[in-house]
Amino acid sequence: MLENAIHPSFQLDMEMTFRIIYACLLGGLIGWERERHRNIVSAGIRTYGAIALGACVFGMISLSILNADSSRIAAQVVSGIGFLGGGIIFRQGDYVTGLTTAATLWATAAVGLTVAMGLYLMAFLTALLLFLLLYLPRLHWWKKISTKGVVKVE
Repeated sequence: MLENAIHPSFQLDMEMTFRIIYACLLGGLIGWERERHRNIVSAGIRTYGAIALGACVFGMISLSILNADSSRIAAQVVSGIGFLGGGIIFRQGDYVTGLTTAATLWATAAVGLTVAMGLYLMAFLTALLLFLLLYLPRLHWWKKISTKGVVKVE
């Protein structure tokens, strides 16, 4: 009898542990891509991993609260990360920095929330697409077709 009482709790704990680790790894993968091609990184493996991990934990907390609207905490994660991202964006004259970092931090929080909801494939695909979006400008063929950085001579 005691074994049956412990087993469901242990299984739930293992599932939650897996979700936390999976979210952190996916976030870390996105952060690794940001970190490996920049000399100065304001947000890298640690930041992106922490964002995904925190969003996952908050998402699991929101799912575990009984008799409450579970979307409330998830909505606060979205707005909180938006606030964090707003602090990363800087404007100097016509030049804006930090926009990609802010956007990818926000999307990485979505990866963490998706893992919290148990949507593992969707989380993986989202993280993969984020990784590819960050990697795309480094591809030789992309540099040829991209108009960014092209100076027009008149």
